[in-house]
Amino acid sequence: MARAGIILAAGMGTRMKSALPKVMHEVAGLPMVGHVIQAMRGAGVERIVVVTHKAGDAVRAFAEKMGAESVIQDPQLGTGHAAACAAPLLKDFAGTVIVCYGDMPLVTSATFDASFASQAETGMAMIGFRPADSGAYGRMILDRARLLDRIVEFKDANAEERAETLCNAGILAAATKEFFYWAGKLDNNNAQKEYYLTDVPSLAKADGVRCAVIEADEVEMMGVNSRAELAKAEAAMQVRLRAAALKNFVGLVAPDTVHFSHDTVLEPDCAVEPYVVFAPGVTVRSGARIRAFSHLEGVEVGSGAIIGPYARLRPGTVVEEDVHIGNFVELKNTRIEKGAKANHLTYLGDARVGAGANIGCGTITCNYDGFFKHKTDIGAGAFIGSDTALVAPVKIGDGVMTGAGSVITKDVPANALVVTRAPQVEKPGWAEKYRAVKKAEKAAKAAKKP
Repeated sequence: MARAGIILAAGMGTRMKSALPKVMHEVAGLPMVGHVIQAMRGAGVERIVVVTHKAGDAVRAFAEKMGAESVIQDPQLGTGHAAACAAPLLKDFAGTVIVCYGDMPLVTSATFDASFASQAETGMAMIGFRPADSGAYGRMILDRARLLDRIVEFKDANAEERAETLCNAGILAAATKEFFYWAGKLDNNNAQKEYYLTDVPSLAKADGVRCAVIEADEVEMMGVNSRAELAKAEAAMQVRLRAAALKNFVGLVAPDTVHFSHDTVLEPDCAVEPYVVFAPGVTVRSGARIRAFSHLEGVEVGSGAIIGPYARLRPGTVVEEDVHIGNFVELKNTRIEKGAKANHLTYLGDARVGAGANIGCGTITCNYDGFFKHKTDIGAGAFIGSDTALVAPVKIGDGVMTGAGSVITKDVPANALVVTRAPQVEKPGWAEKYRAVKKAEKAAKAAKKP
């Protein structure tokens, strides 16, 4: 059966106190709504419609980037009304639709799969969970067959209903055509005067369609409405990502100190030391070691490479096999070829460093003139002396040696020595005379003080 998804993302998240729409706040480097889209894709959902606020341009642009469609809810009349807003795009979809909130970054493909499987058996399925603090969640009341009898919003619930611990997670699966039929019959006869998605199962029940309830883990069903909850979701996601890395035979010396992104790829038998940050877009091959306090983003690290400690690798960088990148080295949009070394205090941007080259301490590529980025090409086996400035665009041939402190502004042919230094000038005894004069001046000033 074909699968579609509706993601409710029209809330602006006023409790976040942010100009950014709530669902665009990131968890593990990806907007929350992106996590929901990815989970749906993992469950085989073919078409996804994201329901947005009229001011949600950023959400719509992001949804399009991820291959999802979008629709605007205006005015905002509740969750049932929001889901019904997707009808113009999905009303002719022949299959099953699942509805989920866009602020649930920890939801998994497995949960969506379970929802679809249960829906196929009963006609409708919803997800429930039992939080430690059930608070103001809507309560799920089951019948003797353990099917859903009704959902009662907290504000509309009596004391007995509020005592129920099974709460609504906000995920519902149903046949698409029937779902929009029921959504169109919703009324707003409730305390909030809104059209509740949670009333759909009662309408289905009146038509002879029963709703199965699947209980999910509280952490996975976590919704985010505040900065504190966002931080809690981030922490939970990091626990999940660290566990996945360890399961994949990655060596983590101190897992709790390593920060992952949603798309971090660490191959088995690579090693990561404490306090490393993986921003989005990082791949580390087997046998590589990322040493402590390094920050990587948008890079690929080859087998046998050693990075850090205290290294910063920025987007567009490729580090090949057996490369050494040491402390306080920054790379940006640079390819470091096999066996090359830059062991300390170096900046290499928009560059290629050939195989086996050695980059001395304090070397920099001067790659930006205020308007354009320029390329530096360093040949294989080159030896770049300490404190060399390479003014791009410039090409350093294979096997070249540069003298320490040189400023290279022109291409250098292979195997040449290039030195650009001012002549060394010596003045015997000058320093001793200088100190004597200054000491006398200091003594004179002190004598004049009252």
